Amino acid sequence: MGNFSDRSWSDVLVHVRNHRPELFRSWFNNIEPVDLQNGVIRARPSTRSHYEYLSRECQSAFTEAAQHVTGRLVTVMFEEPAEGPEPEAPLSFEEDADQIKLSPDYRFEHFVTGPCNRLAHAACIAVAENPGRVYNPLFVHGSVGLGKTHLLQATCHAIKDRQSDARILYISCETFVNHFIEAVERGAVHQFRYHYRHVDALVIDDIQFLADRERTREEFFHTFNTLYQSQKQIIISADESPANIPSLEERLVSRFNGGLVVRIDAPCLEVRMAILRKKARLRCVELPENVVHHVAANVTGNTRELEGALLKVIALSQQYGGVINLDVARQAIGDHVPDQVKPITITDILNVVTAHFGVRAADLQGKRRSRSIAFPRQVCMYLARELTSLSLEEIGGYFGGRDHTTVLHAARTISEQKKRDSELSATLAGMIRTLRPVD
Repeated sequence: MGNFSDRSWSDVLVHVRNHRPELFRSWFNNIEPVDLQNGVIRARPSTRSHYEYLSRECQSAFTEAAQHVTGRLVTVMFEEPAEGPEPEAPLSFEEDADQIKLSPDYRFEHFVTGPCNRLAHAACIAVAENPGRVYNPLFVHGSVGLGKTHLLQATCHAIKDRQSDARILYISCETFVNHFIEAVERGAVHQFRYHYRHVDALVIDDIQFLADRERTREEFFHTFNTLYQSQKQIIISADESPANIPSLEERLVSRFNGGLVVRIDAPCLEVRMAILRKKARLRCVELPENVVHHVAANVTGNTRELEGALLKVIALSQQYGGVINLDVARQAIGDHVPDQVKPITITDILNVVTAHFGVRAADLQGKRRSRSIAFPRQVCMYLARELTSLSLEEIGGYFGGRDHTTVLHAARTISEQKKRDSELSATLAGMIRTLRPVD
């Protein structure tokens, strides 16, 4: 075809696959290059639906690839195939069989561990090292944005690194449901079962969406049994524990509970700070420690919210020549805490307690244990426990890195003492009125 060879067309397809993977389809290999004339490469797909997809979505991608391969200002044009019976489109789950879309950032080395997720992290590593034999099934649950997807994809990466030919299906529950519906509509249930039951690991995100799909639940139940009996690894994630997923039948709950069920909790302050540092390093950004602490202390939600706050800080810093400091951080994340519902912070409590007892905040956050320091420190911990949503670990982190048992002991000590000491009770009530004047 002119000066354009079949080898050159293969190079075009490789370029599209590597640079525009979201567009690439397995049937691209069936596109027939027709000729090259007057700077136009004509190519003919095999079906009308393929032609419509290529013309609508892929014209610029193929043209860019052809120009890269030939070094010339050529254009790719797709020809509509001749009229005739159109072959039935391939099943979507067969097309995607070998296309596991894993994020390169979702690896174990990029996951920050702490008390909130250490068990889930350790379980996933154990599964990756010995799939199908250690914890099977593995059920990871927790609220949105806490790292479930990161751990599932990291496990897939690690299994692949150890066994490159391992066949892993990592999908969402919605994809599983849609594949089954398509298989039923097209009379391809046998192919569906073969596709899902001949894998080394089946990894499904957000299994809670299976609850209301009775026939799909039945199919998943038998798929689960087949894989389990073959000692193939099953990993499941959900927002709730198996028993708390509405409408999930007892036999599935029982099978999930028959493996290891682990929960991921919201990250404490230290973990949030570590997450920010790691996310910043991935973007080649250095954050001052006071900025890390400020953002982590004020954005107390999930990992996605932390990442969103970090991006705001980085974006705003561009207006100041790329400088990131505490003023930029305060300006960037100010809208995370609406004024009318601004929560009480540790700093607020420290200001009230130090003013009343005449001590320094640095002493309360240090290691000194004298009565003059230890008692006001216990009062701070009590008030933090009563007036904030911080965990015991987070509160301890503000006071010299003390552990949760120390915080719990302090809160209980002050709580018991105020029952016997009316003066202390009045003092605490006054501090609370100062901190919460609207009450």
